[in-house]
Amino acid sequence: MRGSRDARAIRCGLAHGLAGLLVLAAVPTRAEEVDCLIEPQHEVTVAAAIEGVVAEVLVDRGDVVTKGQVLARLESSVEEAAVAAARTRTRAQGALESSQARLEFAELMLQRRSSLFARNAGSKSDVDEAVSARNVAEAELKAAREAQLLARADLREAQAALERKTIRSPVDGIVVERLLAPGEFADPPDILRLAQVDPLRVETHAPLTLLGRIRKGATAEVMPEAPVGGTHAAVVTVVDPVVDGASGTFRVRLQLPNPESAIPAGLSCRVRFARDGDGKADSGTPPLAAGGPPHASRPLR
Repeated sequence: MRGSRDARAIRCGLAHGLAGLLVLAAVPTRAEEVDCLIEPQHEVTVAAAIEGVVAEVLVDRGDVVTKGQVLARLESSVEEAAVAAARTRTRAQGALESSQARLEFAELMLQRRSSLFARNAGSKSDVDEAVSARNVAEAELKAAREAQLLARADLREAQAALERKTIRSPVDGIVVERLLAPGEFADPPDILRLAQVDPLRVETHAPLTLLGRIRKGATAEVMPEAPVGGTHAAVVTVVDPVVDGASGTFRVRLQLPNPESAIPAGLSCRVRFARDGDGKADSGTPPLAAGGPPHASRPLR
């Protein structure tokens, strides 16, 4: 009898012990964090479209610039003169108005001579002469209009040549380096270097334990080093499909919003990836087999 009671006690103790282990296994551990580096989204070297002498640089290192903002200009006195001349030609209406007036007079003379000829008061040659004069006037008016079109085309060409002497920012960003000063010859024509810092790019090498768990579009938490600190939400934009066999890692890129430019590029950081489907930190616990965990209250046999 005593042996039977001891056996039941042992079985009961084992059952309670296994239930406790299952509960502990269901509690997620701390999310795995990996080192990362915060970089500018883009680094752009701004250059002139053509060679030339730098006339002015309107920004300096550390200045915040917006897309389309004028950053610098090359010497452009010749191009400015060409634009002024082309604009004057487009506004010149004398030849066009004169041709229009001659055509109106030629049509009036043709009507009069045709009327006289119809009443046997004029000759056929007079009508033919009036027709010829009208045709010449039409051709002159057409040539004047074509000259106006060519003048407008010349103006657009001159304006394009002038615009090539104007250097504009291709992105919203910050000036990180000024390469040329006024008076220097732009050859090669690199003038400034810009960094786009909103959003920022976060690069990391994730361990193979996270392979398949990190997906494009997933959320993550980025924690920059001191003195910035804090926890900032980011989104996975690239998961490298190629694994580095030597280090046992794969590259991941995230996009980190930085609207107030509060986070400087170049900082080291830590990144904590989110668990698939629920937006919480991944515990690193492997998925359970199909069918779920065994029930803790199931008796042992």
